[in-house]
Amino acid sequence: MNGLDSQDGKLPDAAPVLDLIEAFRRSKTMFAAVELRIFDRLGESPDDAVTLAARLGLNRDALERLLDACVGLGFLHKNGGLYSNLPVADAYLRRKSPRTMTGYILYSNQALYPMWRNLESALREGTPRWRQTFGLEGPIFNQFFRTEEAKRDFIAGMHGFGLMSSPRVVAAFDLGRFRRLVDLGGATGHLAVAACHAYPQLRAAVFDLPEVTGLARDYVERSAVADRVELIAGDLFRDPLPETDLYAIGRVLHDWSEEKVRALAAKIYQALPEGGALLVAERLLDEDKTGPLATLMQSLNMLICTEGKERSLSEYAELLCGVGFAEVEGRRTGGPLDAILAVKR
Repeated sequence: MNGLDSQDGKLPDAAPVLDLIEAFRRSKTMFAAVELRIFDRLGESPDDAVTLAARLGLNRDALERLLDACVGLGFLHKNGGLYSNLPVADAYLRRKSPRTMTGYILYSNQALYPMWRNLESALREGTPRWRQTFGLEGPIFNQFFRTEEAKRDFIAGMHGFGLMSSPRVVAAFDLGRFRRLVDLGGATGHLAVAACHAYPQLRAAVFDLPEVTGLARDYVERSAVADRVELIAGDLFRDPLPETDLYAIGRVLHDWSEEKVRALAAKIYQALPEGGALLVAERLLDEDKTGPLATLMQSLNMLICTEGKERSLSEYAELLCGVGFAEVEGRRTGGPLDAILAVKR
């Protein structure tokens, strides 16, 4: 028996290796279909490959392969040569859907996909790959808003993620004792809206950059709690924070260096009254940092894209207690983001 054989003399199952060899092909198939507006077109009416290819200016044979692949991926239905969206594609892969994730998919295709080619050099240098991949200076976030369309697409994609994660985050702890929530970097207000739905006594505010709050207004005004959600323009690193007894911050702390995160956490702590709290929405690593797999992949993504990383609950507790918080608890939500509550005593 050679060194590759298992103890019973049989080779280990190669399925995990084979699956990962092909995994990027499945992602790229979905990315391309979204980029080419396949699901947008089929959301209007079912169509055949010949007609759809003519409308989109694509090669018919090549498009048919893509469409059939999307059938195999579970996004499309094929009947008598006609293709139509399945519910999952209608909900998440059409630009006009209120739950669309196309903005983040386009960002993944146009930015993350090429940046991940440079993972090896990121591992050697320990720094993000934005300049190496695209030759552009400044933080990655400066590139999100190059055009009005890019800005709207990205915000819409993050809104889709927020609709899945925020209701679970605000339900992770009993927030009934708080009177006002200010979501720092709150984007479209999905967490503020979810909190107001869950807690009738609560009023909320979204604190974000002016170009973001301008777009957020449309999202907030569609909700049934719009009269309880305020929009406040500002920079959470530079400007004074609005007064409140509960701050929230989601998918922000994992973006920045340890120094910046500690400075921001200290600023939040100082702005809170006694008994006030900070609700953090991030993915939590296991304490031994061997899972969950999605969080491990996201931490590598942070290496590629930003100054930051994902953390375990004990690492968040050390960070938050280090700036003054006395009680830090974490909850797995079963959704895309977990929840941490830190209380000022």
